[in-house]
Amino acid sequence: MILRGDPAGPLAVPAALSGGSMRVWRVWVVPVALLFAIWGCTSPITLVGSVEPATAPPPAPASTPAPAPTPGLGPGAGRPHWGRGDLPVSPRARRINCERIRCVALTFDDGPGAYTESLLDTLAGYRARATFFVIGRMAFGEGENTLRRMVAEGHELGNHTWAHPQLPLLSQAAIREELGRTQWLVKQATGVTMILMRPPYGLTDSRVAAESRQLGLAQILWDVDTLDWRDHDSSLVARRATEAGPGSIVLMHDIHHSTVQAVPRVLDDFAARGYRFVTLSELYGGRPAPGRKYYSNPWRRSSP
Repeated sequence: MILRGDPAGPLAVPAALSGGSMRVWRVWVVPVALLFAIWGCTSPITLVGSVEPATAPPPAPASTPAPAPTPGLGPGAGRPHWGRGDLPVSPRARRINCERIRCVALTFDDGPGAYTESLLDTLAGYRARATFFVIGRMAFGEGENTLRRMVAEGHELGNHTWAHPQLPLLSQAAIREELGRTQWLVKQATGVTMILMRPPYGLTDSRVAAESRQLGLAQILWDVDTLDWRDHDSSLVARRATEAGPGSIVLMHDIHHSTVQAVPRVLDDFAARGYRFVTLSELYGGRPAPGRKYYSNPWRRSSP
């Protein structure tokens, strides 16, 4: 039995940095020689870094043509499943001036996961849009259907790497692969070329910025951390989220059930105070600069 999980050992993350998540699944391997002998399993093996099984998609070739959207698909069309060859069509872009009205950007990391569809149902009920920073290996396969639904319902997709490593600890080539593979997967699955990335744990450096710039990705951080990865208490998560002010970027994780349970209270509170729930591109009023680092109130605060 081989166990695959997030990086461990030297790549383990200090809990205080951010809401990293761990995903572990099992693959049963039975040698042919043992088919007629005693059943058993090997010792658990943890794969460190971005090593993936042979079924994972390769990095996108530079010559790969962009797939064209399929006419006739509207928001939620075919929900919750599309065939692999069908691409969603985003709703019409909204004109929202977040310098004049109260806006808040709810962002969700580390999915798609088991609770993401339920979260999308809740957001749809409130006509709220959010930004999802997706992990490539979480989206690969069945998760691609969830990505299509996100796009069809007006949410924004961002790159959260392939396997959620600490990017500054990787080589330049490994950073490029972590971002490039997820960029390729989302493009193939949805037709969307992502323009945002969030470095896992908020860790970045000049090399990460350079690779992000090369791929056309702005680096998006946050100013409100709900610490939902640490405290699985929906009331506490909702209270922390609603401490955000106009122009805030709220960090949550759609892989936690308690977080998804907290979202209706978060939406009710902000709606009662006259807030609009916007994607990050709507918050910024357009495309943020590739490679630059953004926090909240982007019309006032950004850095190279």
